[in-house]
Amino acid sequence: MNAKFIAGPCVIESAELLDTVAAELVRLNNKYGLDIIFKSSFDKANRTSLKSFRGPGLDKGLQMLADIKEKYGLKILTDIHEAYQASPAGEVADVLQIPAFLCRQTDLLVAAAQTGRTVNIKKAQFLSATDMKYPVEKARQSGATEVWLTERGNSFGYNNLVVDFRNIPEMLQFTPTVVMDCTHSVQRPGAGDGFTGGDRQFIPSMALAAKAFGATGYFFEIHPNPDTALSDGTNMLPLSQFEAVIQSLLK
Repeated sequence: MNAKFIAGPCVIESAELLDTVAAELVRLNNKYGLDIIFKSSFDKANRTSLKSFRGPGLDKGLQMLADIKEKYGLKILTDIHEAYQASPAGEVADVLQIPAFLCRQTDLLVAAAQTGRTVNIKKAQFLSATDMKYPVEKARQSGATEVWLTERGNSFGYNNLVVDFRNIPEMLQFTPTVVMDCTHSVQRPGAGDGFTGGDRQFIPSMALAAKAFGATGYFFEIHPNPDTALSDGTNMLPLSQFEAVIQSLLK
């Protein structure tokens, strides 16, 4: 199985958290012959409340991710929210991720593409699979040599998402790498009285369903104790359960 795996805590909370998760990813990489990409955000610019934790910021966050890359030899993925962040983030990250809400932002896509890094574009909650042809074109025409798309569900009424798994084969028409975001797809956006809710018990099933529809990558936000996480805890997978999910996908 040559599928890509992306995993890590939603946001950088501390160096200790990054070390704990990175060490486990290295163990899993060695045990299963994988190349799991380490993911975490230096800033969460789209939190529900102004009081929500956002992260350490661009400079400190990128240094912390660079330290993980050097110490553990892991590839790095992080998201950017504004065009000026692309160049410094591209100095550290192997993959620059475009958040779903921003996937139509031309300047952001162009700036990410011009770094020469892989660009992972999350499909917006309000767009169809076929709509994603155009963000891919923007990135490729701006110099990106490798562009991925990530499915994370569509808005379904208020405070809910639903995944149409037909989106995966449809997006495979535009790129050979379509990633299933198995954790954000179980979100209940804004459903937690100032924070996002979620149904983490469905994460393993989301992964297996995506595999059945031909996904070529899997994205998981993981945390040693999601109930104490500072962002997206209700839809993060406990670190201790990650290996079992990998095993199910490798069968």
